[in-house]
Amino acid sequence: MGQHDHENGPAGARHVPVALPRVAELLRPALADRPAVMVDATLGLGGHAAALLAEHPQLTLVGLDRDPEALALAGRRLVAHGDRVHLVHAVYDRIADVLAELGLPRVDGVLFDLGVSSLQLDADERGFSYSRDADLDMRMDPTVGPTAADILNSYPVPQLARVLREYGEERFAGRIAAAVGRRRAHAPLLRSAELVELLYEAVPAASRRTGGHPAKRTFQALRIEVNGELDALQTAVPAALESLAIGGRIVVLAYHSLEDRIVKRELAVRSTSRTPVDLPVELPGHGPELRLLTRGAEQAGEDEIGDNPRAASVRLRAAERIREVAS
Repeated sequence: MGQHDHENGPAGARHVPVALPRVAELLRPALADRPAVMVDATLGLGGHAAALLAEHPQLTLVGLDRDPEALALAGRRLVAHGDRVHLVHAVYDRIADVLAELGLPRVDGVLFDLGVSSLQLDADERGFSYSRDADLDMRMDPTVGPTAADILNSYPVPQLARVLREYGEERFAGRIAAAVGRRRAHAPLLRSAELVELLYEAVPAASRRTGGHPAKRTFQALRIEVNGELDALQTAVPAALESLAIGGRIVVLAYHSLEDRIVKRELAVRSTSRTPVDLPVELPGHGPELRLLTRGAEQAGEDEIGDNPRAASVRLRAAERIREVAS
């Protein structure tokens, strides 16, 4: 399928949203049969949003995305829902500001579907995929900020190694960064195929047999750095949780351990009592503010992965607000 297939028929119709039945099931008690408000913090092509709006006729949905193309396509898909939909061009760490601007102090549901959207992976010219040659861009919002090429060609070698090690969990980060340093001394790295070729040379052949494609971790690391994804998530998850009304629910789909760790930590802290363990009664205002709705992180079943390869690495967590936080 070419990158323009989504222009035939409903925008994004061929993209199956990850874990849609489970997402809908987890959010249903917070959204059903009432004038509820929810935030889709990563709207993408609007697949989850369309299904939730169709299921809940009184639902108002606030959709955020940093990618203007995604917002335009999702807007076309959601047009039938009229004024129940508010689309905002923003990174999800601005969730509190966006809700304040819309006059919505409390919401009933929040959904994060993290990582790269299928739109971005399928658009060859955006440079997210290591399997197709393109400019090394990788910006989720192509209107702002440095590209992957800017980072590869300007970061000092030790800083580049740190990015690859921390965000790509790449064991050969030092070796790859040194190879980039040698290469860019002659000519800048500008295309994904050039970077893939360099990685094949820098990563030992023996590790390639067990570690998957040698470019996967480096491309992930560059994408996270270009888009400031983990910093944004560390701000966004607490802000989202603080926006939830009592009985409101959050569902997060993460696709690698770094994202999942941030989500897990935030949910764990807020679902634990702050009363000292040696006290026999719960101190007022010290009980847990969240109830976890999943045991650990849920993964996709084989059937879903067969239908939707993007689901293979998903880790789903969800929680419900059970108590207001004393400010």
